[in-house]
Amino acid sequence: MREDKATLRDVSRLAGVSRMTVARVLHRSGGVLPTTQARVEQAVSALGYVPDRAAGSLSTRRSGFVGLVLPTLNNANFASLAEGLTEALRPANYEVLIGYTGYSVAEEERQIRTMLARRPEALVLAATGHSPATRRLLEPGRPPVIEIAELPDQPLAHAIGLSNEAAGRAAADTLLGLGHRKLGAIGPGRDGDRIDTRGEARLRGFVAAVAAAGLPTSLALAEGGLPNSYRHGAEAMAALLAQAPDVEAVFAISDLSAVGALSECQRRGIAVPGRISLLGFGDFDIGQQLVPPLSTIATDFPGMGRAAGRMIIELVAPPSTGAGGLQQPALDRRLDIGFNLLERGTTRAAGPAGINHRKASHA
Repeated sequence: MREDKATLRDVSRLAGVSRMTVARVLHRSGGVLPTTQARVEQAVSALGYVPDRAAGSLSTRRSGFVGLVLPTLNNANFASLAEGLTEALRPANYEVLIGYTGYSVAEEERQIRTMLARRPEALVLAATGHSPATRRLLEPGRPPVIEIAELPDQPLAHAIGLSNEAAGRAAADTLLGLGHRKLGAIGPGRDGDRIDTRGEARLRGFVAAVAAAGLPTSLALAEGGLPNSYRHGAEAMAALLAQAPDVEAVFAISDLSAVGALSECQRRGIAVPGRISLLGFGDFDIGQQLVPPLSTIATDFPGMGRAAGRMIIELVAPPSTGAGGLQQPALDRRLDIGFNLLERGTTRAAGPAGINHRKASHA
């Protein structure tokens, strides 16, 4: 038993192989017989050897990690995205370092500065209203940057996601198509520099579609604090009902808020969808388990993460050599994941007198 820290030399001696072979096993670079790999892994385990990644990154200028900066950690979709990203990067021996901003523009800038100091291979960021300083930090020549969960008109570099504004328009069009004419929407407002730009885009798309139908838009409420939550949904629904007790249909920009809105209706004895149709966004698992199950807009967050991982591997790999010399990978700057509207149990068509009468179709 050793009391001092085990070294690469110790592992090579115990396994009976060269230090180069140990390094190949640790970096999963291949070219090692399975029996030899097993001996090295046994030696690593027996010695409790931990590679010094910091020292290795100084010599190779490769850190081996990808930074992922999220607005919140209480959102299951962002957790699924992180899982998808990790699954895609793991075979290439990259690790994911996660930070979160609480929707704060200033905190995002601080997180990015901290990660850049550690030389990430790439950065994956939620598309937000980045500060001017953040945009300067991420100018071309920095590590590859991929924005997720939105498709900005002018991405920092690459973007993988959906048009949240189009999702909001689809929500309004669906409720209008069901015959509702008094439509409301709920989403959080801004709190200093804490901003949910994707949620705001959904609300903006919703308002635009309602206005295009020639209907009033005053019942689209952006109030309460971030992040989206069950409590926010309940409180926003109460505020909406106080303003318009006869509202016929409501779009919540997040399933978290939609669950709270449904609970508030049930506490008041308001039937959903018999009296009010309710539509969310995100397709959270809890929405599928509600009674009635929540109608919602779904997008593939795990697939978004996997697509970002694959893109990173292509971006950071050495350029391939062809007949014309060095060639960088040809990658689309904007990859549209799209979305699906799932009508479940909380939406129904309105009858002649505004009473819902038709069962919603199930996706």
